[in-house]
Amino acid sequence: MRSARVTAASVLVVVLASAGGIVFTQSGAAPDAARPLVTAAEYERWQTDLSNWGRWGKDDEMGALNLITPAKRKAAIALVKDGITVSLSSNAATAKDVDVPCPAEWSMVTASQTGATDRIGYPCIHGAGATHIDSFAHIFFNGKAWNGYPVSSVVSKEGGAARNSVLNMKNGIVTRAVLYDIPRLKGLPYLEPGTRIYPEDLEAWEKKTGVRAGPGDALLLRWGRWARRAKLGPWPIDEGAAGLDNTVIPWLKKRDVALIAWETPGYVPQPAGDLPRLALHNFVLTMLGVMLIDRADLEQLSEAAAARNRWEVMLTVAPLAIPHGTGSPVNPMAMF
Repeated sequence: MRSARVTAASVLVVVLASAGGIVFTQSGAAPDAARPLVTAAEYERWQTDLSNWGRWGKDDEMGALNLITPAKRKAAIALVKDGITVSLSSNAATAKDVDVPCPAEWSMVTASQTGATDRIGYPCIHGAGATHIDSFAHIFFNGKAWNGYPVSSVVSKEGGAARNSVLNMKNGIVTRAVLYDIPRLKGLPYLEPGTRIYPEDLEAWEKKTGVRAGPGDALLLRWGRWARRAKLGPWPIDEGAAGLDNTVIPWLKKRDVALIAWETPGYVPQPAGDLPRLALHNFVLTMLGVMLIDRADLEQLSEAAAARNRWEVMLTVAPLAIPHGTGSPVNPMAMF
Protein backbone atom coordinates (compact mmCIF):
# COMPACT_ATOMS: atom_id res chain seq x y z
CA MET A 1 0.00 0.00 0.00
CA ARG A 2 1.22 3.48 -0.82
CA SER A 3 0.08 6.53 1.14
CA ALA A 4 -0.19 9.99 -0.39
CA ARG A 5 -0.73 12.86 1.99
CA VAL A 6 -3.15 15.38 0.51
CA THR A 7 -3.16 18.76 2.22
CA ALA A 8 -5.25 21.90 1.85
CA ALA A 9 -6.26 25.08 3.67
CA SER A 10 -8.51 22.66 5.52
CA VAL A 11 -6.50 19.49 6.15
CA LEU A 12 -7.38 16.44 4.12
CA VAL A 13 -5.58 13.11 4.14
CA VAL A 14 -6.01 10.70 1.28
CA VAL A 15 -4.74 7.15 1.52
CA LEU A 16 -4.52 5.23 -1.70
CA ALA A 17 -6.09 1.86 -1.02
CA SER A 18 -4.90 -1.46 -2.38
CA ALA A 19 -6.19 -2.86 -5.65
CA GLY A 20 -9.10 -5.25 -6.04
CA GLY A 21 -12.65 -5.23 -4.77
CA ILE A 22 -16.12 -5.10 -6.27
CA VAL A 23 -18.44 -2.51 -7.73
CA PHE A 24 -21.97 -1.97 -6.44
CA THR A 25 -24.87 -1.87 -8.87
CA GLN A 26 -27.64 0.74 -8.97
CA SER A 27 -29.55 -0.99 -6.16
CA GLY A 28 -26.44 -1.36 -4.05
CA ALA A 29 -27.38 -4.99 -3.46
CA ALA A 30 -25.49 -7.05 -6.03
CA PRO A 31 -21.84 -6.64 -7.06
CA ASP A 32 -20.79 -6.14 -10.66
CA ALA A 33 -17.74 -8.38 -10.78
CA ALA A 34 -17.19 -7.48 -14.44
CA ARG A 35 -16.28 -3.89 -13.50
CA PRO A 36 -12.80 -3.87 -11.97
CA LEU A 37 -11.83 -0.98 -9.77
CA VAL A 38 -9.18 1.55 -10.73
CA THR A 39 -6.09 0.41 -8.84
CA ALA A 40 -3.74 2.52 -6.77
CA ALA A 41 -1.01 1.79 -9.34
CA GLU A 42 -3.16 3.07 -12.22
CA TYR A 43 -4.13 6.16 -10.24
CA GLU A 44 -0.48 6.89 -9.48
CA ARG A 45 0.56 6.36 -13.10
CA TRP A 46 -2.15 8.74 -14.27
CA GLN A 47 -0.58 11.46 -12.13
CA THR A 48 2.20 11.48 -14.72
CA ASP A 49 0.51 10.27 -17.90
CA LEU A 50 -2.61 12.46 -17.70
CA SER A 51 -1.22 15.54 -15.92
CA ASN A 52 -1.77 18.96 -17.47
CA TRP A 53 1.04 20.56 -15.45
CA GLY A 54 3.06 22.87 -17.68
CA ARG A 55 0.57 22.71 -20.54
CA TRP A 56 -0.20 26.44 -20.34
CA GLY A 57 3.25 27.54 -19.20
CA LYS A 58 5.32 27.21 -16.05
CA ASP A 59 3.62 30.19 -14.35
CA ASP A 60 0.01 29.27 -15.12
CA GLU A 61 -2.66 29.58 -12.41
CA MET A 62 -5.80 29.22 -14.55
CA GLY A 63 -5.58 25.62 -15.75
CA ALA A 64 -8.27 24.50 -18.17
CA LEU A 65 -9.99 27.88 -17.89
CA ASN A 66 -7.41 28.87 -20.52
CA LEU A 67 -9.60 26.95 -22.96
CA ILE A 68 -12.40 29.49 -22.50
CA THR A 69 -11.36 31.95 -25.18
CA PRO A 70 -13.22 35.07 -26.36
CA ALA A 71 -14.54 33.00 -29.26
CA LYS A 72 -15.76 30.35 -26.79
CA ARG A 73 -17.61 32.99 -24.78
CA LYS A 74 -19.21 34.45 -27.90
CA ALA A 75 -20.37 30.99 -28.95
CA ALA A 76 -21.87 30.45 -25.50
CA ILE A 77 -23.74 33.75 -25.69
CA ALA A 78 -25.18 32.67 -29.06
CA LEU A 79 -26.91 29.76 -27.28
CA VAL A 80 -29.26 32.19 -25.52
CA LYS A 81 -32.65 32.11 -27.28
CA ASP A 82 -35.29 32.60 -24.57
CA GLY A 83 -33.51 34.95 -22.15
CA ILE A 84 -34.51 32.70 -19.23
CA THR A 85 -32.06 32.34 -16.32
CA VAL A 86 -31.86 29.40 -13.89
CA SER A 87 -29.76 29.30 -10.74
CA LEU A 88 -27.56 26.27 -10.10
CA SER A 89 -27.04 27.16 -6.45
CA SER A 90 -28.48 25.51 -3.38
CA ASN A 91 -29.68 27.94 -0.72
CA ALA A 92 -27.08 28.69 1.93
CA ALA A 93 -27.73 26.27 4.82
CA THR A 94 -27.61 28.13 8.13
CA ALA A 95 -28.75 25.28 10.39
CA LYS A 96 -26.68 22.22 11.24
CA ASP A 97 -28.10 18.95 9.93
CA VAL A 98 -26.91 15.44 9.13
CA ASP A 99 -25.95 16.59 5.64
CA VAL A 100 -24.73 20.03 6.76
CA PRO A 101 -22.05 19.50 9.40
CA CYS A 102 -20.61 22.99 8.89
CA PRO A 103 -23.43 25.47 8.14
CA ALA A 104 -23.11 29.08 7.10
CA GLU A 105 -23.54 31.65 9.87
CA TRP A 106 -26.24 34.28 9.48
CA SER A 107 -27.40 36.96 11.91
CA MET A 108 -28.96 40.40 11.94
CA VAL A 109 -26.59 43.18 12.95
CA THR A 110 -29.10 46.03 13.01
CA ALA A 111 -32.81 46.37 12.37
CA SER A 112 -34.42 49.77 12.87
CA GLN A 113 -36.83 52.23 11.31
CA THR A 114 -34.00 53.60 9.17
CA GLY A 115 -32.57 50.37 7.80
CA ALA A 116 -31.25 46.89 8.43
CA THR A 117 -27.94 45.10 8.12
CA ASP A 118 -27.20 41.42 8.39
CA ARG A 119 -24.05 39.31 8.50
CA ILE A 120 -23.24 36.11 6.61
CA GLY A 121 -20.18 34.01 7.37
CA TYR A 122 -18.76 30.80 5.94
CA PRO A 123 -16.64 29.02 8.55
CA CYS A 124 -16.05 26.19 6.04
CA ILE A 125 -15.90 27.49 2.46
CA HIS A 126 -15.36 23.93 1.24
CA GLY A 127 -18.00 22.41 3.49
CA ALA A 128 -21.64 21.62 2.91
CA GLY A 129 -23.06 25.01 3.85
CA ALA A 130 -23.14 26.52 0.36
CA THR A 131 -22.54 25.98 -3.34
CA HIS A 132 -18.91 26.95 -3.84
CA ILE A 133 -16.06 26.87 -6.33
CA ASP A 134 -12.66 25.42 -5.46
CA SER A 135 -9.46 27.20 -6.41
CA PHE A 136 -6.23 25.35 -7.11
CA ALA A 137 -5.01 26.37 -3.64
CA HIS A 138 -7.47 23.91 -2.09
CA ILE A 139 -6.06 20.42 -2.75
CA PHE A 140 -2.48 19.16 -3.22
CA PHE A 141 -0.70 15.95 -4.26
CA ASN A 142 2.48 14.85 -2.49
CA GLY A 143 3.51 18.37 -1.54
CA LYS A 144 2.68 19.86 -4.96
CA ALA A 145 -0.20 22.11 -6.03
CA TRP A 146 -1.63 22.68 -9.52
CA ASN A 147 1.09 23.12 -12.12
CA GLY A 148 3.70 21.49 -9.87
CA TYR A 149 4.15 24.40 -7.49
CA PRO A 150 5.51 23.38 -4.06
CA VAL A 151 2.84 23.80 -1.43
CA SER A 152 5.19 26.04 0.56
CA SER A 153 5.05 28.61 -2.28
CA VAL A 154 1.26 28.39 -2.63
CA VAL A 155 -0.41 28.59 0.76
CA SER A 156 0.31 29.22 4.42
CA LYS A 157 -1.82 29.38 7.56
CA GLU A 158 -0.72 32.98 8.13
CA GLY A 159 -1.09 34.42 4.65
CA GLY A 160 -3.53 32.14 2.83
CA ALA A 161 -3.04 31.45 -0.87
CA ALA A 162 -0.13 33.34 -2.42
CA ARG A 163 -0.70 31.52 -5.74
CA ASN A 164 -3.61 29.64 -7.33
CA SER A 165 -6.13 31.67 -5.30
CA VAL A 166 -9.76 32.24 -6.18
CA LEU A 167 -8.89 35.85 -7.03
CA ASN A 168 -7.61 34.55 -10.37
CA MET A 169 -11.27 34.08 -11.31
CA LYS A 170 -12.31 37.65 -10.43
CA ASN A 171 -13.29 38.40 -14.04
CA GLY A 172 -15.78 35.54 -13.96
CA ILE A 173 -16.40 32.45 -16.06
CA VAL A 174 -18.66 32.48 -19.12
CA THR A 175 -18.85 29.37 -21.27
CA ARG A 176 -21.04 26.71 -22.81
CA ALA A 177 -22.35 24.14 -20.32
CA VAL A 178 -23.85 20.71 -20.98
CA LEU A 179 -26.18 19.04 -18.50
CA TYR A 180 -25.70 15.29 -18.02
CA ASP A 181 -28.94 14.21 -16.35
CA ILE A 182 -28.19 10.58 -15.52
CA PRO A 183 -31.41 9.81 -13.59
CA ARG A 184 -33.42 11.03 -16.57
CA LEU A 185 -31.31 8.78 -18.82
CA LYS A 186 -32.26 5.78 -16.68
CA GLY A 187 -35.92 6.78 -16.22
CA LEU A 188 -35.47 7.43 -12.49
CA PRO A 189 -36.18 10.41 -10.23
CA TYR A 190 -32.71 10.01 -8.71
CA LEU A 191 -29.88 7.52 -8.40
CA GLU A 192 -29.39 5.57 -5.21
CA PRO A 193 -26.32 6.25 -3.04
CA GLY A 194 -23.35 4.17 -4.09
CA THR A 195 -24.29 4.25 -7.79
CA ARG A 196 -21.28 4.72 -10.04
CA ILE A 197 -21.56 6.73 -13.23
CA TYR A 198 -19.31 5.34 -15.97
CA PRO A 199 -18.02 6.82 -19.25
CA GLU A 200 -20.60 4.77 -21.15
CA ASP A 201 -23.38 6.38 -19.09
CA LEU A 202 -22.14 9.82 -20.11
CA GLU A 203 -21.89 8.75 -23.74
CA ALA A 204 -25.35 7.14 -23.67
CA TRP A 205 -26.71 10.49 -22.52
CA GLU A 206 -24.88 12.21 -25.37
CA LYS A 207 -26.41 9.80 -27.86
CA LYS A 208 -29.86 10.37 -26.40
CA THR A 209 -29.65 14.18 -26.42
CA GLY A 210 -27.34 14.86 -29.35
CA VAL A 211 -25.03 17.15 -27.34
CA ARG A 212 -21.65 16.52 -25.76
CA ALA A 213 -19.14 18.43 -23.67
CA GLY A 214 -15.86 19.37 -25.28
CA PRO A 215 -12.87 21.69 -24.89
CA GLY A 216 -13.56 24.69 -22.68
CA ASP A 217 -17.08 23.56 -21.76
CA ALA A 218 -18.61 23.08 -18.33
CA LEU A 219 -19.96 19.63 -17.50
CA LEU A 220 -22.99 19.73 -15.20
CA LEU A 221 -23.59 16.35 -13.54
CA ARG A 222 -26.94 15.53 -11.94
CA TRP A 223 -27.54 12.31 -10.00
CA GLY A 224 -30.57 13.60 -8.07
CA ARG A 225 -29.31 14.44 -4.61
CA TRP A 226 -31.84 17.21 -4.05
CA ALA A 227 -34.76 15.23 -5.51
CA ARG A 228 -33.94 12.39 -3.12
CA ARG A 229 -33.66 14.80 -0.19
CA ALA A 230 -37.03 16.36 -1.01
CA LYS A 231 -38.66 12.92 -0.99
CA LEU A 232 -36.83 11.15 1.83
CA GLY A 233 -35.36 13.95 3.92
CA PRO A 234 -31.72 14.68 4.74
CA TRP A 235 -29.17 11.92 5.26
CA PRO A 236 -25.40 11.93 5.89
CA ILE A 237 -24.00 12.58 2.42
CA ASP A 238 -20.61 11.22 3.45
CA GLU A 239 -22.34 7.90 4.02
CA GLY A 240 -24.44 7.82 0.86
CA ALA A 241 -24.02 9.48 -2.54
CA ALA A 242 -23.75 8.65 -6.23
CA GLY A 243 -21.02 10.02 -8.46
CA LEU A 244 -18.53 9.61 -11.27
CA ASP A 245 -16.56 6.37 -11.24
CA ASN A 246 -12.78 6.77 -11.22
CA THR A 247 -12.67 5.30 -14.74
CA VAL A 248 -14.04 8.65 -15.93
CA ILE A 249 -10.71 10.39 -15.23
CA PRO A 250 -9.10 9.57 -18.63
CA TRP A 251 -12.41 10.42 -20.34
CA LEU A 252 -12.34 13.88 -18.74
CA LYS A 253 -8.75 14.37 -19.84
CA LYS A 254 -9.75 13.62 -23.46
CA ARG A 255 -12.80 15.89 -23.37
CA ASP A 256 -10.79 18.87 -22.05
CA VAL A 257 -13.67 20.37 -20.08
CA ALA A 258 -12.80 23.53 -18.15
CA LEU A 259 -15.27 23.20 -15.28
CA ILE A 260 -17.40 20.58 -13.56
CA ALA A 261 -20.42 21.35 -11.38
CA TRP A 262 -21.97 18.52 -9.37
CA GLU A 263 -24.20 17.89 -6.38
CA THR A 264 -21.62 15.79 -4.52
CA PRO A 265 -17.96 15.15 -5.37
CA GLY A 266 -17.86 11.38 -4.89
CA TYR A 267 -19.80 8.18 -4.29
CA VAL A 268 -20.44 6.16 -1.13
CA PRO A 269 -20.81 3.42 -0.05
CA GLN A 270 -17.56 2.21 -1.57
CA PRO A 271 -16.52 -1.38 -2.14
CA ALA A 272 -13.52 -2.77 -0.30
CA GLY A 273 -10.26 -1.92 -2.01
CA ASP A 274 -11.55 1.19 -3.75
CA LEU A 275 -9.62 4.45 -3.93
CA PRO A 276 -10.67 7.21 -1.49
CA ARG A 277 -14.02 8.84 -2.14
CA LEU A 278 -12.47 12.12 -3.34
CA ALA A 279 -9.90 10.48 -5.62
CA LEU A 280 -11.53 11.80 -8.81
CA HIS A 281 -12.36 15.19 -7.28
CA ASN A 282 -8.76 15.72 -6.19
CA PHE A 283 -7.20 14.44 -9.41
CA VAL A 284 -9.40 16.53 -11.69
CA LEU A 285 -8.78 19.71 -9.71
CA THR A 286 -5.06 19.37 -9.08
CA MET A 287 -3.70 17.27 -11.96
CA LEU A 288 -6.06 18.18 -14.83
CA GLY A 289 -6.53 21.78 -13.73
CA VAL A 290 -10.32 21.64 -14.05
CA MET A 291 -12.24 23.99 -11.74
CA LEU A 292 -14.92 22.38 -9.56
CA ILE A 293 -18.25 23.63 -8.22
CA ASP A 294 -19.42 21.55 -5.27
CA ARG A 295 -22.96 21.25 -3.83
CA ALA A 296 -24.74 22.57 -6.93
CA ASP A 297 -28.51 22.17 -7.14
CA LEU A 298 -29.47 21.09 -10.65
CA GLU A 299 -33.16 20.28 -10.10
CA GLN A 300 -34.57 23.49 -11.55
CA LEU A 301 -32.14 23.26 -14.46
CA SER A 302 -33.21 19.66 -15.12
CA GLU A 303 -36.86 20.66 -15.37
CA ALA A 304 -36.16 23.73 -17.50
CA ALA A 305 -33.95 21.74 -19.89
CA ALA A 306 -36.47 18.90 -20.20
CA ALA A 307 -39.29 21.35 -20.92
CA ARG A 308 -37.29 22.77 -23.83
CA ASN A 309 -35.46 19.59 -24.81
CA ARG A 310 -32.30 21.69 -24.68
CA TRP A 311 -29.33 20.37 -22.72
CA GLU A 312 -26.73 23.03 -23.53
CA VAL A 313 -26.82 26.51 -22.02
CA MET A 314 -24.70 29.56 -21.45
CA LEU A 315 -23.19 29.39 -17.97
CA THR A 316 -21.87 32.30 -15.90
CA VAL A 317 -19.99 31.94 -12.62
CA ALA A 318 -18.79 34.95 -10.59
CA PRO A 319 -16.70 34.05 -7.52
CA LEU A 320 -16.27 36.67 -4.81
CA ALA A 321 -13.04 38.66 -5.10
CA ILE A 322 -11.36 37.16 -2.03
CA PRO A 323 -7.60 37.85 -1.89
CA HIS A 324 -5.67 34.72 -0.81
CA GLY A 325 -8.88 32.66 -0.83
CA THR A 326 -8.95 28.92 -1.55
CA GLY A 327 -12.55 29.05 -2.78
CA SER A 328 -15.70 31.13 -2.83
CA PRO A 329 -19.47 30.77 -2.50
CA VAL A 330 -21.05 31.12 -5.95
CA ASN A 331 -24.45 31.36 -7.58
CA PRO A 332 -23.87 29.88 -11.06
CA MET A 333 -26.44 31.00 -13.60
CA ALA A 334 -27.58 29.08 -16.67
CA MET A 335 -29.33 31.00 -19.44
CA PHE A 336 -31.53 29.46 -22.13
